[in-house]
Amino acid sequence: MTGATDNDMPDRVRKIIHVDMDAFYASVEQRDNPELRGKPVAVGGSEARGVVAAASYEARTYGVHSAMPSVTAKRKCPDLIFVKPRFDVYKSVSGQIREIFAEYTPLIEPLSLDEAYLDVTENLKGIEIATEIALEIRAKIKAATGLNASAGISYNKFLAKMASDLNKPNGQAVLTPKVGPRFVETLPVKKFHGVGPATAEKMHRLGIQTGSDLKEKDLQFLVEHFGKSGPYFYGIARGIDERRVKPDRVRKSIGAEDTFAQDIHSFEPALDGLRPLIAKVWRYCETHDIRAKTVTLKVKYSDFNQITRAKTADRPIGSETDIEDIVTVLLRPIFPAQKGIRLLGVALSSLEEAIEGPTEELQFALPLA
Repeated sequence: MTGATDNDMPDRVRKIIHVDMDAFYASVEQRDNPELRGKPVAVGGSEARGVVAAASYEARTYGVHSAMPSVTAKRKCPDLIFVKPRFDVYKSVSGQIREIFAEYTPLIEPLSLDEAYLDVTENLKGIEIATEIALEIRAKIKAATGLNASAGISYNKFLAKMASDLNKPNGQAVLTPKVGPRFVETLPVKKFHGVGPATAEKMHRLGIQTGSDLKEKDLQFLVEHFGKSGPYFYGIARGIDERRVKPDRVRKSIGAEDTFAQDIHSFEPALDGLRPLIAKVWRYCETHDIRAKTVTLKVKYSDFNQITRAKTADRPIGSETDIEDIVTVLLRPIFPAQKGIRLLGVALSSLEEAIEGPTEELQFALPLA
């Protein structure tokens, strides 16, 4: 069939492809600068400060990865080459890739510049086998951009995402309805998409090490211990994920948070913990050409009590440094802390499209409780 316009087909097995570019930012830099090819490259940061935005596969062999402080990355890989990000180039290449996706389906859900879900259950080419579509798309991406992409093919988003990691780089894998549930049972929960380090640690404390262990827990248990994520975990433990591929998602806010292995009690370690989160949300702003006016700081204490503090600028925030300045203003009054801090988060809201122009000094509204 051709010409699909919606993917609400509960009576059919869906065909979902997750396409993920291999080390996208770093690969673009190596493509455009032959001197970087075959060498460990970090996009973003510098030897003295900052955070790695992306790492080449050569750098990853040393343990370098995105969101890692640059000084740590340099210590792990003394020959690491730092390259300034070129988001305009990454956006342009991403646009080429998006055009290729659109040849096959209108049901495209971008997750970032370098990855997206595609629902090809009914596709514009009338190709019955999704693995063939994935092969064609990857070949066209290579021909158009010179870059490698990996893909995962399955009957839902969770398993397609998991499958895309199985044969990286420059490969693809399929998880069928027959194979999917068994695959999940053998998988360590720490490798589940949607299960972060803190959640994995909590699962381990509850005796949940693998998908099989997770499947043994009933829905009531999972809701009791994981709240609104409980039904999601209950489903994926059985290879079930009913989420649809949603084109043109509109986000009202973006955020990142981290739970720390040891409680934080002083200002400097707290700010150090927030810097990778600031870099992450700013990277999202840069890659999607959006800006925010409101910055919110989230603090969760060791007793699980939580507070938020926010400031709103009188114009869109124009740099990562501006976000860090605002977060610093929000963070200082929290110290000296009366109890340990186990989690910190940063969120941006009041989002709008970026407008080119001179950056002026920001003025802040009063903090929100």
